Amino acid sequence: MMTTLLDLSPDQLLDMYRRMCLIRSFEEHARELYMQGRVRGSTHMYIGEEAVAAGACAALRRDDYITSTHRGHGHCLAKGGQPAVMMAELLGKATGYCHGKGGSMHIADLDLGILGANGIVGGGIGIATGAAYTCKVRGAGQVVCCFFGDGALNQGIFHESANMAGLWRLPVIYLCEENKYAEFSPNAGFFPVHDLTVRAAPYGFPGVAVDGNNALAVHRAVQEAVDRARSGGGPALIVADTYRIEGHTIGDPLTLRPKDEAEEWRKRDPIVHLRHTLKERGMLDDGTAEKIAAETEQEIETAVEFALSSPDPDVSELWRDVY
Repeated sequence: MMTTLLDLSPDQLLDMYRRMCLIRSFEEHARELYMQGRVRGSTHMYIGEEAVAAGACAALRRDDYITSTHRGHGHCLAKGGQPAVMMAELLGKATGYCHGKGGSMHIADLDLGILGANGIVGGGIGIATGAAYTCKVRGAGQVVCCFFGDGALNQGIFHESANMAGLWRLPVIYLCEENKYAEFSPNAGFFPVHDLTVRAAPYGFPGVAVDGNNALAVHRAVQEAVDRARSGGGPALIVADTYRIEGHTIGDPLTLRPKDEAEEWRKRDPIVHLRHTLKERGMLDDGTAEKIAAETEQEIETAVEFALSSPDPDVSELWRDVY
């Protein structure tokens, strides 16, 4: 069943917009803390890709699962992660999701179905496929949404996992965020056939291309794949055309990109796009948009205060929860 705008209530649409604003504010504050030297380890910004996480997670139930990437703050927030606990984890604090031991790239919340961000390229693909197998065995109607970038689509784990998922008709949605770069390398030189949706064909499930800067288009595509997976129809590959506005990590120069490329994509800002769409349909006005922006900004500022005031882990906890 294809979901249309009318299948989402005004509250659901505003919540999607709010989550995108929350992700943007979280990333901007995380970038500031990183530049101040307060964040432990590398940090990768999700700015410009908010529509993928928000649109996809709006199609999931609370008991569904996601796996994420090294650029995973947006996925975690879209699935319901707590900004304060996430920010504490970035700062290596005892109050963080992983008690300060995971950092930016390894946030997980099993109660919310967030099976973890992952510092290994494509590392979440096998985890998602295994989780989808358990979903099928349990028969509870759960699905798994697996986020990864274009670089991961060339990893062997995708092909092995897709083969298994196709054979066993597992309820997993492989969602490729085609953000145009694998670390510093433009993806154009790494795909003999640039229509990445064809990667699904050998494994017997559909591949779908979608505008990754249009949250409603992402939602429609993911909802259709989720409905199909829940009914036993098996996996799907969705390729979301989007763009990584920032460098690979905070502070990376953009000198390897064509001049003004990022600025052109800024004109396609996914938050502005959804705001315009909702205003056109009378579901959002300037006052409400300003209120949402102020509320999400305050929520993140409160999260930063919580993280900064949280204690560091005690040395006696060094080996606890380490496997």
